[in-house]
Amino acid sequence: QLIGNTLYVANTGNIMQYAYQPGETRISAPGKELADLPNTINHHWTKALLASPDGKKLYVGVGSNSNITENGLAVEYRRAAVLEVDTASGASRIFASGLRNPTGLQWEPHSGKLWAIVNERDEIGADLVPDYLTSVQDGGFYGWPYSYFGQHVDRRVQPARPDRVAKAIKPDYALSSHVAPLGLLFYTASALPAEYRGGAFVSEHGSWDRSPLNGYRVSYVAFEQGKPVGKLKAVVTGFVSDDEKELYGAPVGLAIDKTGALLVADDVGNTVWRVSAK
Repeated sequence: QLIGNTLYVANTGNIMQYAYQPGETRISAPGKELADLPNTINHHWTKALLASPDGKKLYVGVGSNSNITENGLAVEYRRAAVLEVDTASGASRIFASGLRNPTGLQWEPHSGKLWAIVNERDEIGADLVPDYLTSVQDGGFYGWPYSYFGQHVDRRVQPARPDRVAKAIKPDYALSSHVAPLGLLFYTASALPAEYRGGAFVSEHGSWDRSPLNGYRVSYVAFEQGKPVGKLKAVVTGFVSDDEKELYGAPVGLAIDKTGALLVADDVGNTVWRVSAK
């Protein structure tokens, strides 16, 4: 994440900052640490990073260290949350919680609100729990581990916490189950066809524990007045063979290039794909 001439990088265990000049293609300076991040790794190790429009804050998605706290609550400290980090001091606070693995943080252009995609829990079957796309409220609690998609109680989690479930916010938009969304991009350019403008692209990295497979595509959801509307539309597919025995790719990060084309990072095919109107 670039703010002015400082590049911020979210590692597994910290946020680093490096001096950067436009045009540079490599960094040789050691940089310095701005803030530490939870770094015990049993489950989620990547960290999403997004700067506030004024550059004074960084927002960091920190995934849980378990499926449903089977490793104990102590290892979930400052996890399953979006942290807010002050760029001047490195001080941080929990901005929102109960988000099992919040990735792809973005600002929704119409409302200016923070949005995220979230990877939900496993082992309740092929069709539960839906991963989701949601606005993220300051101080909001989104259910994990005690409930999912609002106030659907997960009875595997003990002791139960009905007081926490009562406060769980229902996400704005359900994706499918086990699609593992990792990239989110609100399309603000004009080079792609009109049907892909103003809404959000979502990269679905794909299921590892579901048959038939699910995800492995880039999808698009339209937005109106800052809210998602209609059904998810598949945009980039073909990453899995018809018999599901071969995997050709899995989409992760999304970006817009200077021409307005969509860039898709693929960490199975080790490729960056470019999607243009032509």
